[in-house]
Amino acid sequence: MKRVALALSLALSSALVLAGPPAPKAAGIESKDYQWAKMEGELKEALAKKGDVKRGQETYEICGACHLPSGAGRPDGTFPQLAGQHTTVLIKQMADIRMGLRDNPTMYPFAKEMTDPQDLADTSAYIESLCIPTDHGKYEGADAAAQIAKGKGLYEKQCLECHGKNGEGKKDKFYPVIAGQHYKYLLRQMTEIRDGHRRNANPDMVKVIKPYTNDQLVAISAYQSSLSMPGSMCKPKAGKKK
Repeated sequence: MKRVALALSLALSSALVLAGPPAPKAAGIESKDYQWAKMEGELKEALAKKGDVKRGQETYEICGACHLPSGAGRPDGTFPQLAGQHTTVLIKQMADIRMGLRDNPTMYPFAKEMTDPQDLADTSAYIESLCIPTDHGKYEGADAAAQIAKGKGLYEKQCLECHGKNGEGKKDKFYPVIAGQHYKYLLRQMTEIRDGHRRNANPDMVKVIKPYTNDQLVAISAYQSSLSMPGSMCKPKAGKKK
């Protein structure tokens, strides 16, 4: 509870966040010795823990300030949609940010407060239990139908094997759920991975995405943001058309 209180105070004071120590810098994909999803340290410890959803609801409160209580994130892509994400993916990303393998100065001050692997497991278990919002940021251009059709072809050719027909990912492989994710967030992350700025990226994905043009990434992101996972999406609100 003390960790949550301290982290919450950081959320309420941007000045305090900026005054905090900088994130560490671990060697990432730019290093020849880089190993993706290396099973050691707190990543290994947290993955071995059984997450407590009820306790995770409490530890998630700090996350809800940016990612919203529903886990929906922001449609403009500044904060990703988290609800329904695999615990393995969530734990890995938080552990990577904490050790400085993934550069995220906005989230680091909060992630660094979760020093107990059990906190990582509990918070991730709660997030995974949330239904995936149906209302999220999508591609809104006049050519949306054409972009989605183009993106579908590209996705099914090289992305489907890892991320699944409905964007469900693979929990045991650390491949994230992308169904319900915001278009602008997807586009930004894929661009950063392609351009070598996402230092904790999966080398296999880098190889796949490296040849893609900006226009192709727009199309793939447009299609990915249109995906939904049967049985995992939130139910439509009463009186609202599907």
